[in-house]
Amino acid sequence: MMIDVAEELCEECIPGLRIDHVDISGLPMVNPDLVTDGGEGFPPAVEALRDRVHAADCFLFASPEYNYSVTASLKNALDWASMGEHNCWADRAAAIVCAGGDFGGGRASFHLRQIGVFLDLHFINKPELHVRAFADPPKFDEEGNLIDVETRERLKKVLLSLQAFALRLQPKDD
Repeated sequence: MMIDVAEELCEECIPGLRIDHVDISGLPMVNPDLVTDGGEGFPPAVEALRDRVHAADCFLFASPEYNYSVTASLKNALDWASMGEHNCWADRAAAIVCAGGDFGGGRASFHLRQIGVFLDLHFINKPELHVRAFADPPKFDEEGNLIDVETRERLKKVLLSLQAFALRLQPKDD
């Protein structure tokens, strides 16, 4: 998986950037009936997600493309962390890496950028990384591990750009 390689790259050669993988598979589907305390009380799994998102300096989204869009679980997580008085995504840097068929996940990436406008996420513009996962030469092995050296190098450039952009967006001390 690309997120695992991103984590390795950060450990190996990008000081100051660390990947904190967030498993969103256990989140309940967005349902306003689950929100209490005047819109600020969330289910425990959602509170945990919101705490981690709030604590992050920047975000790396790695998602396949489904039906020309992001996965339902990613959209669900985006929605939960944006609810209430505090949108946890606001004013932070983000980057997207996608893998997919002929377009390499580009439509999902584009849709995530559209969603990010409302969330006030600030995506890096370049470099982009849309991997044509099924094109030769092979990008992934049978277990889903990234084996393509060029794609690994492109991922490193995305991470360096994300780090630089996140540092630029941090508030300056006067």
